Amino acid sequence: MNYFAHALPFLDDPYFVAGTAVPDWLNVVDRKVRVRGKNARGFVEDADQRVAAVARGVVQHHHDDGWFHTTEAFAALSWRFTAAARDVLTPDDGLRPSFLGHILVEILLDSTLIEDDPRRLDEYYRVVGGVDERLVADAVNHMAPRPAARLAEFVELFCRARFLYDYPDDEKLLRRLNQVIERVKLPALPAAFRAILPAARRDVRQAKHELLSPDGRPDSAASRRTA
Repeated sequence: MNYFAHALPFLDDPYFVAGTAVPDWLNVVDRKVRVRGKNARGFVEDADQRVAAVARGVVQHHHDDGWFHTTEAFAALSWRFTAAARDVLTPDDGLRPSFLGHILVEILLDSTLIEDDPRRLDEYYRVVGGVDERLVADAVNHMAPRPAARLAEFVELFCRARFLYDYPDDEKLLRRLNQVIERVKLPALPAAFRAILPAARRDVRQAKHELLSPDGRPDSAASRRTA
């Protein structure tokens, strides 16, 4: 799952929403820093309810990824997109096609949810923009095995950049994909890669309900009670 799908059921709880984004923020800020569910669980009853909410959001993120990546729909789509990427990027027998196959499912699911109700994305950014980024960073740095530098600054940048708005547009999405590709030190994607995106979008939309299966994802109230 990606930012929006992780957060969508929890938009009434700003610090919980921030927590659902923490593992992905750390992937950008410092890939060597990880906050696992077991790290965060020690803080879910913190005296500061904001810190506790961040911790529960981190736990929720890992819970969601745990079932999402084992669904038949995710496996089938990521394999299909990997094969399509190989066709466009030939010759490319490295990690790039499989990496793209994985992240395209997640990003295009976000895009589908955004297209279904763009006002919810406005709300998402309003919610994230309202948290105290320093408090979030301090909470994360207490949970993590070692601190991540510049996390607070990145949260502010994330809110300003608003890159999720680019996902429904193929040209803008390609630019965002290349930013991710560059970050993991893989070769940039050519303009021809855009050709696979319309069909990939249709495939994800058709599988949306399987990717957000009720037997995999608990409702928001239940998940926050058990986190």
